[in-house]
Amino acid sequence: MPGAVRAIAAAALLCAATAAVAGSTEDERAREAVRVLGDIQAIPESAIPDKLLDEAKGIVVVPDTLKIGLVVGGRRGHGLMSVKNPDGTWSQPSFVKLTGGSVGLQAGVQSADVVLVFRNARGLDSIVNGKVTLGADAGVAAGPVGRNAATATDGQLKAEIWSWSRARGLFAGIALDGAVLSIDDAANEAVYGRDTTPRMIFEGRAQGQPSNAVVDFRDQLEEATALARARRDDGEPAPRPAASTLPATTVQAPAETAPLAEPTAQPPQPQPFETVEEPVQAEPLP
Repeated sequence: MPGAVRAIAAAALLCAATAAVAGSTEDERAREAVRVLGDIQAIPESAIPDKLLDEAKGIVVVPDTLKIGLVVGGRRGHGLMSVKNPDGTWSQPSFVKLTGGSVGLQAGVQSADVVLVFRNARGLDSIVNGKVTLGADAGVAAGPVGRNAATATDGQLKAEIWSWSRARGLFAGIALDGAVLSIDDAANEAVYGRDTTPRMIFEGRAQGQPSNAVVDFRDQLEEATALARARRDDGEPAPRPAASTLPATTVQAPAETAPLAEPTAQPPQPQPFETVEEPVQAEPLP
């Protein structure tokens, strides 16, 4: 019996140690995702536009995505994803993977932070069901930068996902056609428990409670969205309408009156015809 107790205790310790290792790995990923989200919003010139952030249906942050190229290139990264609830709050995050390949004359290794913003639910349904290929299953376009950036151009209106990347310096829009975004089931189970699906996480039905590091990602999204919504509600001063749009009212300046001039002498009145005493001289016509 004591041997059985020791075996159970050892198994419990082994499980705890395994969970701790897995948890520390996922916590580090969560902290890096929080860092990236804070970085992109910290500088107005590189921030996600307020309108887009306020109206977003889902956000993916993949820190330190590694791109390796030597004729045949590849991309791989691990990140977090949250979706917006019907009440406007953000869900707990699910863990995701970003992979992709390309062929061409390329060489080098580059690490970049990637941010994806979902504009509608169609792309979200695909990722919840397993994976989505950017550019094929869902249209993706390089996102605009700056809190007040315009968010509608002819090519971007059809995009379901907007993307940004930062290899160095500020974030900039980037096209990720062909990259595959998929659910990291192993990471989700390490954080939320066995057999956890992304839908369970997004709907708040996961059995396990995530660590503070993972929750911080959701809290960071809540804060950034609240600030964006507040700036939109306050609004910028409305531009003065053009002259053609103003009401057709004319403002008349008060008339200036000059002092009356002194009365002038009346012009001489015509007199009756008088008889001319001197003879009139006339010349014959030529």
